[in-house]
Amino acid sequence: MADNLVAKIFKDHMQSGEYRTGEEVGLRIDQTLLQDATGTMASLQFERMGVDRVQVPLAVQYVDHNIIQLDFKNPDDHRFLQAFAAKYGILYSRPGNGICHYLHVERFAKPGATLIGADSHTTSSGALGSIAIGAGGLDVALVMAGQPFDLDVPKVVGVELTGKLPDWVTPKDVILELLRRRGVRGGFGYIFEFYGPGVETIDVTGRTTICNMIAELGATTGVFPSDERTREWLQMQERPGDFAELAADEGAGYDEHEHIALDELEPLVAVPHSPGNVVPVREVAGTKAAQVCLGSSVNSGFEDLAVAAAVLRDETVYPEMVMTVTPGSRQILDAIARSGVYSDLVRAGARMLEPVCGPCVGMGQAPPSDSVSVRTFNRNFPGRSGTMTDQVYLTSPTTAAATALRGVITDPRELGAYPDLPEAPANPAVDDRQILDPAPPEEAGGIEIPRGPNILPPPEAPELPETLAGTVTIVVDDDISTGDLAPDGVEVMSFRSNVPEIAKYTFRRFDPEYHRKAEEMAPGFIVGGHNYGQGSSREHAALAPLHLGIRAVIAKSFARIHRRNLISQGILPLMFDDEWDYDRFEAGQRWELPEVRQHLENGDDELRLRSESGDEVTLSAGLSRRERDILLEGGILRQLRKGKPAEAPASKVEPAASEDHNTAN
Repeated sequence: MADNLVAKIFKDHMQSGEYRTGEEVGLRIDQTLLQDATGTMASLQFERMGVDRVQVPLAVQYVDHNIIQLDFKNPDDHRFLQAFAAKYGILYSRPGNGICHYLHVERFAKPGATLIGADSHTTSSGALGSIAIGAGGLDVALVMAGQPFDLDVPKVVGVELTGKLPDWVTPKDVILELLRRRGVRGGFGYIFEFYGPGVETIDVTGRTTICNMIAELGATTGVFPSDERTREWLQMQERPGDFAELAADEGAGYDEHEHIALDELEPLVAVPHSPGNVVPVREVAGTKAAQVCLGSSVNSGFEDLAVAAAVLRDETVYPEMVMTVTPGSRQILDAIARSGVYSDLVRAGARMLEPVCGPCVGMGQAPPSDSVSVRTFNRNFPGRSGTMTDQVYLTSPTTAAATALRGVITDPRELGAYPDLPEAPANPAVDDRQILDPAPPEEAGGIEIPRGPNILPPPEAPELPETLAGTVTIVVDDDISTGDLAPDGVEVMSFRSNVPEIAKYTFRRFDPEYHRKAEEMAPGFIVGGHNYGQGSSREHAALAPLHLGIRAVIAKSFARIHRRNLISQGILPLMFDDEWDYDRFEAGQRWELPEVRQHLENGDDELRLRSESGDEVTLSAGLSRRERDILLEGGILRQLRKGKPAEAPASKVEPAASEDHNTAN
């Protein structure tokens, strides 16, 4: 039987289940990824599992999100994470070393590997032929403790690429084209596998951009074959031993197909306030912009920055414009410095930032009020930039550079001939000195982990009662993001280690007093529309409502990672059987789920929600046996303590994180 690439990697890593679409399987995981905004909570949960050392071959802790040190909170987290990594066998990438998604592709991702990361854009590593999946911190902690990663086998969309990208059109336009076709809900339950003659025309950094933003489709992940471009990349990264040719078998089938003729694409842009609102740049050309931001976890490779430098060489950023540039890693920072790209950008007036997430997560460089910001980033949800009245447009480096030059959104094809780009240094500065090895096991026991006053243990849900009664605390629309539940930005993200404080910002975009009202109404329900919880993997979007007394979320549909996070933390995610029933709900109503515990124990999918006045609404649970067991216990951590099957690690794998990571393990 001819297998596609996804099937090959899944079958090679399956520890339980059968590879059949929709069937639950347990995957053996080769690598895990944490970053500082999610890492502290994941680490605190890992500690409760009683494991002395991580049980995966490679675990990496990056510090790249919460890097602005306004006071003690973020540096306390970094100190905690460094000690935790040293004690438990995790590599630690120091602040300023690079953005986790880009840096992992440089130093650790490899063909045929499996990666679970506490960040939705973990999918970036699909560029090197990995199955790389974003998850909540608790899921990553479980994998680090030796558990397989359980999931339903997704459907696979085969994306055939033909032709070659024209001048001024970039790989960013490939993923924007998929978002134009499918929107932010069009990838739910799918993995996107790229194949066809056009694949070889896109280099690894271009593939990284595409796989990074696969998350915006709501997809499980995306993956490219491992080919000659992969070999070139790994050779350049001094990791030739990690190369393995890997592709779908001849005649392999897919559940669905997309075809993108690269030579027919044009510059595209996602207009406010969704990555799925994609139109040709020419349709919004002439829109006045106040800011251009280039780089971050997408479009932060050498060519991405070099084309902007070439456009701006001997020119000046438009006088009423502010431009920022964020390289993806120290390696890229070195390359643009040695090639002259850095000096061209500086002389043009760009503000050069360190290689961290930065403005992509509202960590500085917020745009002015009511202004347009053109960014090469991956998300433009309302207020994510740090300015509540922002108007963020997502586009490619070529469009961003043209806009910086002219002060209005500009189709880069108007600039004429494509410029000659400076050559990247033949040998990039492969230097892993800023990735610290953990302590050897014999020394780890003596390490004390410092805990600042802002680092508090995560909340836990109580056991599910026989009948669950609650008050509707809020009714929200479609496509609510995790940024609405646990916002981005310098002020709020500094509380990622303090759930009671971050909970005060829950739904602040809709009601600044929501947190107080929800606590007064507890136990509470949230009612939402389609794609509830889209965006980030941050489990704070479940932990904060849990702290406020939320016991169930009732929605038309859920985003994949957030639904899983709700279950892990003991919050019921239920869906309307008839989505028109959504219109019957308003804040302040009292409803109950009679005999909900018995229904879950029986495996019933249909539940009845009953109001005080006797009205009934039919809900669908859609829960697997594993999910029901977790919810009955009040979340995974309570389940672990009660000695359920999830308590004992499924396998013991000798960690490799303490090996010489210059070979990227």
